[in-house]
Amino acid sequence: MIQWALIVIFILFLVLAYIIVQGTRAALAWRDAAASGDTKVIRDIVEDSLEGWRSQKRPKPVAAEVWRGVQSLQFVHVEADFVRVSATADSDYKLVDGQWLEMRNSLQEGIAITAQCAEMLFYEMPHYRPDRLQIDVYTAFRDESGASLRECILSTEATREVARTVDWDEWTSDEIVEALGGRYRLSDVGRPLAITVEPPPAPDEDDDEDDEHSEATAAEARS
Repeated sequence: MIQWALIVIFILFLVLAYIIVQGTRAALAWRDAAASGDTKVIRDIVEDSLEGWRSQKRPKPVAAEVWRGVQSLQFVHVEADFVRVSATADSDYKLVDGQWLEMRNSLQEGIAITAQCAEMLFYEMPHYRPDRLQIDVYTAFRDESGASLRECILSTEATREVARTVDWDEWTSDEIVEALGGRYRLSDVGRPLAITVEPPPAPDEDDDEDDEHSEATAAEARS
Protein backbone atom coordinates (compact mmCIF):
# COMPACT_ATOMS: atom_id res chain seq x y z
CA MET A 1 0.00 0.00 0.00
CA ILE A 2 2.79 2.38 0.84
CA GLN A 3 4.35 1.82 -2.59
CA TRP A 4 1.06 2.60 -4.35
CA ALA A 5 0.60 5.72 -2.24
CA LEU A 6 4.09 6.90 -3.17
CA ILE A 7 3.37 6.27 -6.85
CA VAL A 8 0.13 8.28 -6.67
CA ILE A 9 1.92 11.14 -4.89
CA PHE A 10 4.68 11.10 -7.52
CA ILE A 11 2.14 11.21 -10.37
CA LEU A 12 0.31 14.11 -8.73
CA PHE A 13 3.62 15.92 -8.33
CA LEU A 14 4.38 15.46 -12.05
CA VAL A 15 0.93 16.77 -13.03
CA LEU A 16 1.31 19.81 -10.77
CA ALA A 17 4.79 20.51 -12.12
CA TYR A 18 3.48 20.29 -15.70
CA ILE A 19 0.66 22.74 -14.93
CA ILE A 20 3.10 25.20 -13.36
CA VAL A 21 5.52 24.97 -16.29
CA GLN A 22 2.73 25.47 -18.83
CA GLY A 23 1.40 28.47 -16.93
CA THR A 24 4.86 30.00 -16.80
CA ARG A 25 5.37 29.44 -20.52
CA ALA A 26 2.03 31.06 -21.33
CA ALA A 27 2.80 34.09 -19.16
CA LEU A 28 6.22 34.51 -20.77
CA ALA A 29 4.69 34.24 -24.25
CA TRP A 30 2.14 36.98 -23.52
CA ARG A 31 4.76 39.17 -21.85
CA ASP A 32 7.20 38.80 -24.76
CA ALA A 33 4.49 39.56 -27.32
CA ALA A 34 3.39 42.68 -25.44
CA ALA A 35 7.00 43.83 -25.03
CA SER A 36 7.53 43.45 -28.78
CA GLY A 37 4.59 45.81 -29.45
CA ASP A 38 2.01 43.26 -30.63
CA THR A 39 -1.09 45.45 -30.40
CA LYS A 40 -3.54 42.57 -30.79
CA VAL A 41 -2.04 40.82 -27.76
CA ILE A 42 -1.96 44.13 -25.86
CA ARG A 43 -5.63 44.67 -26.67
CA ASP A 44 -6.45 41.18 -25.41
CA ILE A 45 -4.57 41.88 -22.17
CA VAL A 46 -6.38 45.20 -21.68
CA GLU A 47 -9.83 43.80 -22.46
CA ASP A 48 -9.23 40.78 -20.20
CA SER A 49 -8.21 43.14 -17.40
CA LEU A 50 -11.31 45.30 -17.86
CA GLU A 51 -13.52 42.23 -17.89
CA GLY A 52 -11.86 40.93 -14.74
CA TRP A 53 -12.45 44.23 -12.92
CA ARG A 54 -16.13 44.17 -13.94
CA SER A 55 -16.62 40.87 -12.13
CA GLN A 56 -14.28 41.64 -9.23
CA LYS A 57 -15.68 42.43 -5.81
CA ARG A 58 -15.18 46.04 -4.78
CA PRO A 59 -12.06 46.58 -2.66
CA LYS A 60 -13.04 48.01 0.73
CA PRO A 61 -10.92 51.20 0.41
CA VAL A 62 -12.64 52.11 -2.88
CA ALA A 63 -15.96 53.99 -2.73
CA ALA A 64 -18.92 52.21 -4.31
CA GLU A 65 -19.59 54.99 -6.84
CA VAL A 66 -15.91 55.01 -7.86
CA TRP A 67 -15.91 51.25 -8.33
CA ARG A 68 -18.99 51.54 -10.53
CA GLY A 69 -16.95 53.91 -12.69
CA VAL A 70 -14.08 51.42 -12.84
CA GLN A 71 -16.50 48.71 -13.91
CA SER A 72 -17.86 51.00 -16.64
CA LEU A 73 -14.46 51.13 -18.37
CA GLN A 74 -14.57 50.42 -22.11
CA PHE A 75 -11.67 49.76 -24.44
CA VAL A 76 -11.07 52.47 -27.07
CA HIS A 77 -7.62 52.08 -28.60
CA VAL A 78 -4.14 50.66 -28.01
CA GLU A 79 -0.69 51.17 -29.42
CA ALA A 80 2.57 49.51 -28.46
CA ASP A 81 3.03 51.82 -25.46
CA PHE A 82 -0.41 53.43 -25.18
CA VAL A 83 -3.85 52.51 -23.84
CA ARG A 84 -7.01 54.57 -24.26
CA VAL A 85 -10.22 53.80 -22.40
CA SER A 86 -13.47 55.56 -21.56
CA ALA A 87 -15.62 55.50 -18.44
CA THR A 88 -18.92 56.97 -17.30
CA ALA A 89 -19.64 59.10 -14.23
CA ASP A 90 -22.86 60.42 -12.75
CA SER A 91 -23.65 62.77 -9.91
CA ASP A 92 -24.00 61.26 -6.45
CA TYR A 93 -27.36 62.01 -4.81
CA LYS A 94 -28.63 61.36 -1.31
CA LEU A 95 -32.11 61.65 0.14
CA VAL A 96 -32.11 64.30 2.86
CA ASP A 97 -35.36 65.25 4.61
CA GLY A 98 -37.37 63.92 1.70
CA GLN A 99 -35.32 65.84 -0.91
CA TRP A 100 -32.74 64.39 -3.28
CA LEU A 101 -29.60 66.50 -2.94
CA GLU A 102 -26.54 66.35 -5.17
CA MET A 103 -23.58 65.57 -2.92
CA ARG A 104 -20.95 65.36 -5.70
CA ASN A 105 -21.37 66.34 -9.33
CA SER A 106 -20.37 64.16 -12.27
CA LEU A 107 -17.00 65.88 -12.70
CA GLN A 108 -16.06 65.30 -9.07
CA GLU A 109 -17.00 61.65 -9.48
CA GLY A 110 -15.11 61.52 -12.78
CA ILE A 111 -11.95 62.83 -11.13
CA ALA A 112 -12.13 60.14 -8.45
CA ILE A 113 -12.78 57.46 -11.08
CA THR A 114 -9.88 58.68 -13.23
CA ALA A 115 -7.44 58.58 -10.32
CA GLN A 116 -8.45 55.01 -9.46
CA CYS A 117 -8.40 53.81 -13.08
CA ALA A 118 -5.03 55.39 -13.81
CA GLU A 119 -3.39 53.55 -10.92
CA MET A 120 -4.94 50.24 -11.96
CA LEU A 121 -4.07 50.62 -15.65
CA PHE A 122 -0.49 51.63 -14.93
CA TYR A 123 0.25 48.99 -12.31
CA GLU A 124 -2.32 46.19 -12.13
CA MET A 125 -2.60 44.74 -15.65
CA PRO A 126 -0.74 41.44 -16.09
CA HIS A 127 2.09 41.04 -18.62
CA TYR A 128 1.96 44.64 -19.86
CA ARG A 129 2.89 48.07 -18.51
CA PRO A 130 1.84 50.97 -20.79
CA ASP A 131 3.97 54.10 -20.92
CA ARG A 132 0.99 56.34 -21.74
CA LEU A 133 -2.71 56.38 -20.88
CA GLN A 134 -5.75 58.32 -21.99
CA ILE A 135 -8.86 58.11 -19.84
CA ASP A 136 -11.98 59.91 -21.11
CA VAL A 137 -14.92 60.27 -18.72
CA TYR A 138 -18.45 60.75 -20.07
CA THR A 139 -21.69 61.83 -18.45
CA ALA A 140 -25.28 62.37 -19.57
CA PHE A 141 -26.52 65.67 -21.01
CA ARG A 142 -29.86 66.66 -22.50
CA ASP A 143 -30.04 68.10 -25.99
CA GLU A 144 -32.60 70.68 -27.11
CA SER A 145 -35.18 67.99 -27.78
CA GLY A 146 -34.75 66.55 -24.30
CA ALA A 147 -32.99 63.41 -25.50
CA SER A 148 -30.17 62.10 -23.33
CA LEU A 149 -26.68 61.78 -24.78
CA ARG A 150 -23.22 61.09 -23.39
CA GLU A 151 -20.54 63.76 -23.67
CA CYS A 152 -16.95 63.80 -22.46
CA ILE A 153 -16.37 66.05 -19.44
CA LEU A 154 -12.85 64.97 -18.42
CA SER A 155 -9.92 63.74 -20.48
CA THR A 156 -6.60 62.75 -18.93
CA GLU A 157 -3.51 61.92 -20.97
CA ALA A 158 -0.90 60.63 -18.55
CA THR A 159 2.63 59.24 -18.83
CA ARG A 160 4.33 56.67 -16.64
CA GLU A 161 7.11 59.17 -15.98
CA VAL A 162 4.63 61.55 -14.37
CA ALA A 163 2.80 58.69 -12.64
CA ARG A 164 6.02 57.82 -10.80
CA THR A 165 5.91 61.22 -9.10
CA VAL A 166 2.39 60.65 -7.76
CA ASP A 167 1.84 59.61 -4.16
CA TRP A 168 -1.06 57.27 -4.81
CA ASP A 169 -1.69 56.59 -1.13
CA GLU A 170 -1.55 60.12 0.26
CA TRP A 171 -2.70 62.48 -2.51
CA THR A 172 -6.35 63.30 -3.11
CA SER A 173 -8.01 62.38 -6.39
CA ASP A 174 -7.97 66.05 -7.41
CA GLU A 175 -4.21 66.28 -6.79
CA ILE A 176 -3.56 63.06 -8.72
CA VAL A 177 -5.61 64.07 -11.76
CA GLU A 178 -4.11 67.55 -11.78
CA ALA A 179 -0.60 66.04 -11.75
CA LEU A 180 -1.53 63.62 -14.55
CA GLY A 181 -2.86 66.44 -16.73
CA GLY A 182 -6.63 66.11 -16.48
CA ARG A 183 -8.51 68.48 -18.81
CA TYR A 184 -12.05 69.79 -18.22
CA ARG A 185 -14.24 72.90 -18.45
CA LEU A 186 -16.59 74.55 -15.98
CA SER A 187 -19.53 76.89 -16.49
CA ASP A 188 -19.80 80.26 -14.77
CA VAL A 189 -21.58 78.55 -11.88
CA GLY A 190 -19.07 75.69 -11.64
CA ARG A 191 -20.98 73.00 -13.53
CA PRO A 192 -19.04 70.60 -15.79
CA LEU A 193 -19.24 71.30 -19.51
CA ALA A 194 -18.67 69.00 -22.46
CA ILE A 195 -15.19 68.99 -23.96
CA THR A 196 -13.88 67.82 -27.31
CA VAL A 197 -11.65 64.76 -27.58
CA GLU A 198 -9.97 63.37 -30.67
CA PRO A 199 -11.68 60.28 -32.09
CA PRO A 200 -9.59 57.10 -32.07
CA PRO A 201 -7.62 56.41 -35.25
CA ALA A 202 -9.03 54.12 -37.92
CA PRO A 203 -7.78 50.51 -37.88
CA ASP A 204 -4.44 49.99 -39.59
CA GLU A 205 -4.24 48.18 -42.92
CA ASP A 206 -1.86 45.70 -41.29
CA ASP A 207 -4.43 44.57 -38.72
CA ASP A 208 -5.03 41.24 -40.49
CA GLU A 209 -1.34 40.42 -40.40
CA ASP A 210 -1.18 41.41 -36.72
CA ASP A 211 -4.17 39.18 -35.96
CA GLU A 212 -2.48 36.18 -37.60
CA HIS A 213 0.70 36.81 -35.65
CA SER A 214 -1.23 37.23 -32.40
CA GLU A 215 -3.20 34.03 -32.96
CA ALA A 216 0.09 32.23 -33.36
CA THR A 217 1.29 33.77 -30.10
CA ALA A 218 -1.89 32.70 -28.33
CA ALA A 219 -1.53 29.17 -29.71
CA GLU A 220 2.05 29.08 -28.43
CA ALA A 221 0.90 30.25 -25.01
CA ARG A 222 -1.73 27.53 -24.84
CA SER A 223 0.58 24.75 -26.04
